[in-house]
Amino acid sequence: MPNNASSKKRLRQDAKRAYRNRVRKDACKSNRKTFLAAVESGDAAAAQTALHECFSALDQAARHNTISKNKASRTKSRLAKQLAAIQ
Repeated sequence: MPNNASSKKRLRQDAKRAYRNRVRKDACKSNRKTFLAAVESGDAAAAQTALHECFSALDQAARHNTISKNKASRTKSRLAKQLAAIQ
């Protein structure tokens, strides 16, 4: 348990940041699952919409340094490749 004020504040800040990061990562994961479900069903229109939402979530997570820019780019590339395969 922190003893001085700055340590207590740091603990509060870390908890807030961890929560925000978890929300952003969960958004990426849920959007990716929605996209993959659309790809599995073969619905290109739904997959395109889901891909756009997934790209948005990945870009936002990368912009806030929740995930690295390279990871976002790599994931976007792999997902776009899957969309291209069903079109």
